[in-house]
Amino acid sequence: MFWAGVAPALIAVPLLLKLLPESPGVLLARGQRERAREVAVRYGLPEPTPVEAPASGVKGRLAAVRALFAPGTRGSTPLLWLASFCGLLLVYGVSTWLPQLMRASGYGLTSSVSFLMVINAGGIVGMLIAGRTADRFGAVRVSALWFVLTAAGALLLREQLPLGVTYVVVAITGVWLFIAQVMVYAATDTVYGAGERAAGLGWVTGVGRTGAVLGPWLGGALAANGNESWGFTAFAVAGLVGAAAIALVPLAGRLADRRAPAPAQSEIGNPV
Repeated sequence: MFWAGVAPALIAVPLLLKLLPESPGVLLARGQRERAREVAVRYGLPEPTPVEAPASGVKGRLAAVRALFAPGTRGSTPLLWLASFCGLLLVYGVSTWLPQLMRASGYGLTSSVSFLMVINAGGIVGMLIAGRTADRFGAVRVSALWFVLTAAGALLLREQLPLGVTYVVVAITGVWLFIAQVMVYAATDTVYGAGERAAGLGWVTGVGRTGAVLGPWLGGALAANGNESWGFTAFAVAGLVGAAAIALVPLAGRLADRRAPAPAQSEIGNPV
């Protein structure tokens, strides 16, 4: 089983090293200005500009965390954390307990186990379309909508549907479930500047991992108390909370811009 999991990496890693371009910011930092501009133009990215590197050491790390709560981002940061928490709670909770929850809904053991394969297959499809969907509609919108659709799919799975219909619902829910979480990471690009983006994404990922711990625990607690029927409802609530959190990120940013002090007259020059 472990060798089967390693085998795709033996193919994927060389392909990534050959085909996946380095980010324009890193290329610029290395002095490869023309290469950085070429990559930016090819992928429709803003032209990279020099950015001061964050300070190293303990003080640098503390300063990076404080920057996440600067006036322009202090409202968006906890919302991103909450959305990531809900997304990973869903991913790991559903992946761990889906067969047991489906058995509690009245399906047989064989079908219940196969549903786990189907939802992950849906996740693969979702990953393939996630980037283009976000490029067209924006990562925040896609994440919020897909969180809501994940919640709807979870509630549908509570019902005893025809087996064929259930497979379709499980597969589509997998598409929504995994995209919702990944788009939270993509949304950090709209909140943090280049100097804070690494710390911002790191903390969004790290705080979200507490949801990856709580999700399997929640499913286990419900199963241990004979309340498996509430599992899908609990996951649906997590989806709605995640949708609300990520949807409020742009609003938090706009409120921060309104509260920012206007530049003094001496700073903007005298009118002509």
